Amino acid sequence: METLIAAETVEGYVARLGRTLHGPGRLKRDMLAEARDGLLDAAEAYQADGLDRASAERLAVEEFGPIEVIAPGYQEELTAGQGRRTAAILFITVPFTALMWSLIWHVFPAAETAAKPGWFGGVAVTVDYLQLTTGLLSGLVLYGLRRGRRPRVLTRSLGLLVIGQMPVMAVLCGGLVWGSQHAVNMAAYPPGTAATLLSVVLWGWQLWCAARCLSVSSKVRATG
Repeated sequence: METLIAAETVEGYVARLGRTLHGPGRLKRDMLAEARDGLLDAAEAYQADGLDRASAERLAVEEFGPIEVIAPGYQEELTAGQGRRTAAILFITVPFTALMWSLIWHVFPAAETAAKPGWFGGVAVTVDYLQLTTGLLSGLVLYGLRRGRRPRVLTRSLGLLVIGQMPVMAVLCGGLVWGSQHAVNMAAYPPGTAATLLSVVLWGWQLWCAARCLSVSSKVRATG
C-alpha cells in the first residue's frame, strides 16, 4: 500500500477515493472536489518549495493518508447526507399525501356522500395515524442527523422504517381503493384517480430513498 500511495497522482487518488465512496451524487462530488482542491493546494506549496510537479503531488497524496484510513469518515458524512435527504422527503411527502386524501374524502361531493363499507373509516384513520407517525419520526431523525448524532444508526433505522411499513400501507391503502370503488367509480372520478397515481409515485420515491439509506449505511462498516 505504501508503494501505491507513493506513486499516485492527485487525480488518481481522488478517482480511487470516489470509487470507494457511496452516497448522494451532489454531496459526493462536493466532497471529492474539496479533497482535490486541498491536495492540489498542498502540491502547489511543495512545488513552490522546489519539488517537481510529480514529486509534489505524490508527497501531498502521501500526507493526506491512505484511502482505507480516510474513507470511513467521508462515508459517514455521505450516509448522514442520504439520511437527511430521505428524512426531509418523508417529512414533506407523507403529510402531503395524508392531506391530499383528506381533501379527496371531505371536499369533493362524490366521495363525501357515497356509501362506503363499514370498515372504511377505521382503516382510513389507521392509515392517517401511520402517516402521522412516519412524518414525526422523520422529523426527529432529520433533527438528530443535523445535530451529527449517530448517522449510520439513524439512516439505517429510517430505511428499515419505510421498508417495514410499506407492505402494511400497501394492504391498507389497497383496501381503501377497493372499498372506494364500491362507493365511487374512480374511472369517472378524476380527483380520486389523480390522487391514487400521485400516491403511487410518491411511495415509489420513498421506497427508493429507503433502499438507498440501507445501501449507503452498510458501506460505513464495509469501509471501516
